[in-house]
Amino acid sequence: MPRIRHTVRDLVRGRRAPLSGDRLQAVLLVLSELVTNAVRHAALLTRDIGVEVALDAHWLRLSVEDGHPYRPRALEALPEEQHTSGRGLLLVKVTALDAGGDCGVEPTAAGGKIIWATLPLDLV
Repeated sequence: MPRIRHTVRDLVRGRRAPLSGDRLQAVLLVLSELVTNAVRHAALLTRDIGVEVALDAHWLRLSVEDGHPYRPRALEALPEEQHTSGRGLLLVKVTALDAGGDCGVEPTAAGGKIIWATLPLDLV
Protein backbone atom coordinates (compact mmCIF):
# COMPACT_ATOMS: atom_id res chain seq x y z
CA MET A 1 0.00 0.00 0.00
CA PRO A 2 2.77 2.52 0.70
CA ARG A 3 3.98 2.22 -2.90
CA ILE A 4 0.66 3.32 -4.43
CA ARG A 5 0.35 6.14 -1.88
CA HIS A 6 3.86 7.39 -2.70
CA THR A 7 3.21 7.14 -6.44
CA VAL A 8 -0.01 9.16 -6.23
CA ARG A 9 1.55 11.69 -3.84
CA ASP A 10 4.47 12.18 -6.23
CA LEU A 11 2.12 12.46 -9.21
CA VAL A 12 -0.01 15.13 -7.53
CA ARG A 13 3.05 17.07 -6.42
CA GLY A 14 4.67 16.70 -9.83
CA ARG A 15 1.56 18.14 -11.49
CA ARG A 16 1.67 21.00 -8.97
CA ALA A 17 -1.94 20.44 -7.99
CA PRO A 18 -3.02 23.05 -5.45
CA LEU A 19 -3.56 20.81 -2.44
CA SER A 20 -2.93 21.74 1.16
CA GLY A 21 -1.21 19.18 3.36
CA ASP A 22 -4.55 18.29 4.95
CA ARG A 23 -6.27 17.84 1.59
CA LEU A 24 -3.41 15.70 0.29
CA GLN A 25 -3.72 13.50 3.39
CA ALA A 26 -7.46 13.18 2.70
CA VAL A 27 -6.70 12.12 -0.88
CA LEU A 28 -4.22 9.51 0.32
CA LEU A 29 -6.65 8.22 2.95
CA VAL A 30 -9.40 7.81 0.34
CA LEU A 31 -6.95 6.09 -2.00
CA SER A 32 -5.84 3.67 0.72
CA GLU A 33 -9.42 2.76 1.64
CA LEU A 34 -10.50 2.20 -1.96
CA VAL A 35 -7.48 0.04 -2.84
CA THR A 36 -7.70 -1.91 0.43
CA ASN A 37 -11.38 -2.65 -0.21
CA ALA A 38 -10.66 -3.87 -3.73
CA VAL A 39 -7.83 -6.12 -2.54
CA ARG A 40 -9.80 -7.54 0.39
CA HIS A 41 -13.18 -8.00 -1.21
CA ALA A 42 -12.63 -8.49 -4.93
CA ALA A 43 -9.50 -10.64 -4.95
CA LEU A 44 -11.46 -13.90 -5.04
CA LEU A 45 -13.00 -13.06 -8.41
CA THR A 46 -10.42 -10.78 -9.99
CA ARG A 47 -6.64 -10.74 -9.91
CA ASP A 48 -6.24 -7.21 -11.19
CA ILE A 49 -7.41 -3.85 -9.98
CA GLY A 50 -7.00 -0.55 -11.76
CA VAL A 51 -6.29 2.80 -10.15
CA GLU A 52 -6.90 6.06 -11.97
CA VAL A 53 -6.07 9.57 -10.82
CA ALA A 54 -7.58 12.40 -12.86
CA LEU A 55 -6.91 16.09 -12.30
CA ASP A 56 -8.52 19.12 -13.82
CA ALA A 57 -8.50 22.78 -12.82
CA HIS A 58 -10.87 22.24 -9.88
CA TRP A 59 -11.05 18.56 -8.93
CA LEU A 60 -9.06 15.44 -8.24
CA ARG A 61 -10.85 12.15 -8.96
CA LEU A 62 -9.65 8.80 -7.63
CA SER A 63 -11.10 5.65 -9.18
CA VAL A 64 -10.45 2.02 -8.34
CA GLU A 65 -11.77 -0.65 -10.71
CA ASP A 66 -12.12 -4.37 -10.08
CA GLY A 67 -13.91 -7.27 -11.74
CA HIS A 68 -16.15 -8.20 -8.83
CA PRO A 69 -19.86 -7.61 -9.56
CA TYR A 70 -20.92 -6.69 -6.00
CA ARG A 71 -21.79 -2.99 -5.68
CA PRO A 72 -21.17 -2.00 -2.05
CA ARG A 73 -22.88 0.83 -0.25
CA ALA A 74 -21.29 2.90 2.48
CA LEU A 75 -22.32 1.50 5.83
CA GLU A 76 -24.10 3.77 8.23
CA ALA A 77 -22.33 4.09 11.55
CA LEU A 78 -24.37 2.69 14.42
CA PRO A 79 -23.09 3.84 17.84
CA GLU A 80 -24.22 0.62 19.56
CA GLU A 81 -22.05 -1.47 17.25
CA GLN A 82 -18.34 -1.59 18.02
CA HIS A 83 -16.99 -3.02 14.75
CA THR A 84 -13.38 -2.16 14.03
CA SER A 85 -13.65 -2.88 10.30
CA GLY A 86 -16.20 -2.63 7.52
CA ARG A 87 -16.44 1.14 7.52
CA GLY A 88 -13.96 1.98 4.78
CA LEU A 89 -16.55 3.23 2.33
CA LEU A 90 -18.26 5.24 5.03
CA LEU A 91 -14.89 6.85 5.75
CA VAL A 92 -14.42 7.55 2.02
CA LYS A 93 -17.90 9.07 1.80
CA VAL A 94 -17.49 11.26 4.88
CA THR A 95 -14.01 12.41 3.84
CA ALA A 96 -15.13 13.29 0.30
CA LEU A 97 -18.33 15.04 1.41
CA ASP A 98 -16.58 16.98 4.20
CA ALA A 99 -14.11 18.29 1.62
CA GLY A 100 -16.93 19.35 -0.70
CA GLY A 101 -16.60 16.37 -3.03
CA ASP A 102 -18.57 13.23 -3.73
CA CYS A 103 -18.22 9.48 -4.21
CA GLY A 104 -20.06 6.67 -5.93
CA VAL A 105 -20.05 3.28 -7.61
CA GLU A 106 -20.45 2.61 -11.34
CA PRO A 107 -20.74 -0.71 -13.17
CA THR A 108 -18.20 -1.60 -15.85
CA ALA A 109 -19.09 -3.09 -19.23
CA ALA A 110 -17.31 -6.32 -18.17
CA GLY A 111 -19.52 -6.74 -15.08
CA GLY A 112 -17.18 -5.31 -12.46
CA LYS A 113 -17.30 -1.94 -10.78
CA ILE A 114 -15.52 1.36 -10.39
CA ILE A 115 -15.62 3.02 -7.01
CA TRP A 116 -14.68 6.68 -7.24
CA ALA A 117 -14.29 9.77 -5.12
CA THR A 118 -13.79 13.39 -6.07
CA LEU A 119 -12.20 16.00 -3.90
CA PRO A 120 -11.89 19.67 -4.78
CA LEU A 121 -8.50 21.24 -5.19
CA ASP A 122 -7.69 24.04 -2.79
CA LEU A 123 -8.29 27.57 -3.99
CA VAL A 124 -5.12 29.49 -4.72
